[in-house]
Amino acid sequence: MLRLLAPAKVNLTFEALGRRADGYHEARTALQAISLADEISFESAADLSLAVGPPLAGALPSAASVPTGDDNLVMQAARLLRREAGVREGAAIRLRKRIPAAAGLGGGSSDAAAALRGLRRLWGLDLGADALRELAARLGSDVPFFVTGGAALAEGRGERLTPLPPAQGSVVVMASPDETADGKTAALYGLLRPKHYSDGRAADALAQRLRDGAPFSDWRLDLTNAFEAVAPQAYPSYAAMRDAFEAEGMRPLLCGAGPAMFALAPDAPAAAARLRRAGWRARHARFLPQWDAFSGAISRSEGDRRRAAAAAP
Repeated sequence: MLRLLAPAKVNLTFEALGRRADGYHEARTALQAISLADEISFESAADLSLAVGPPLAGALPSAASVPTGDDNLVMQAARLLRREAGVREGAAIRLRKRIPAAAGLGGGSSDAAAALRGLRRLWGLDLGADALRELAARLGSDVPFFVTGGAALAEGRGERLTPLPPAQGSVVVMASPDETADGKTAALYGLLRPKHYSDGRAADALAQRLRDGAPFSDWRLDLTNAFEAVAPQAYPSYAAMRDAFEAEGMRPLLCGAGPAMFALAPDAPAAAARLRRAGWRARHARFLPQWDAFSGAISRSEGDRRRAAAAAP
């Protein structure tokens, strides 16, 4: 059996530059993978199948359900790869969640990228990282980033990636009690107006700070997300979540289009524990460097998996 981790991400910056002729928005964002991760296992089988659950130790609760059929990006990725590579084999896939669904943390996109990586290995396909990213771009804007993760400046709809040195430090992630539904990201984009657009300089500046190796204490106040201006209209718990972070001396920011939030913290485990004692769904996570799409660097043996589950926040 092959097991892979599918890490989440946070957007250290997110800027909407304007609306494009095709109806999408031009975006510029600095993405950073974090250690909060789902797990996907693969076994050879005659046909393709997907089972979901039970949740992993340390999972953040989610109000959104995870589809198990062709609506799941994992199955879409598997069918796309099998069709494009001319594969006749199948696979029994099992997905166990730790990342809350539809929360802005990229869990579904990461799961899809992990499916491409895992099935490439299971089926013995001769496909490079660029080929996987081309397939990933057909599945969603964030999926190409998760082929190798780490940190990257993403442009366009998110498909144009420039690798960056990973950020140093750790974060506290808080899941929202708000219901999250399909179309949430599109709804947030729909609330943006020209006054919320910017020129991408914040993302460029943050990218340069990462290239310079600046500690997070030097750039944490530069974090920005265009959706912050409209999130209070979309998420009833937005203000209370911000207040909870700020009461602990942290400056929070939406994870992507939300409703989950994150904040940088010098002692993230302790800060997350205090938020949990106050009744919030919070976990800590560390920033991850780029991984090799093919080496199995983020795959785990059964023993590794048990040890990681025992140590999960």
